[in-house]
Amino acid sequence: MERTIRVLSPVGEAQVKTLAAPPLPSLQGKTVGFIDNRKTNFEHLVGLLARTLKEQHGVAEVIHRQKAHAAVGATPELLAEMARTCDLVITGSGD
Repeated sequence: MERTIRVLSPVGEAQVKTLAAPPLPSLQGKTVGFIDNRKTNFEHLVGLLARTLKEQHGVAEVIHRQKAHAAVGATPELLAEMARTCDLVITGSGD
């Protein structure tokens, strides 16, 4: 009796999309967004960075949003909001 073995490759095909944006000449009057992954202490880092960006670089507004948790990506709605309302977005991890 002949048997067939099916071999599956664990190597996925990555689709990379590169987007280029011109650098901001200044942060003066800009809106900076933070996407928080809800790890410990990131909210403290955002607070410190927000104050520094406003006081030393003239940032007009800071928007702070959180993902559901660290193990998932930001929702399409969150990404769309940040793209629509921010001049610069910083994502990060605390701990």
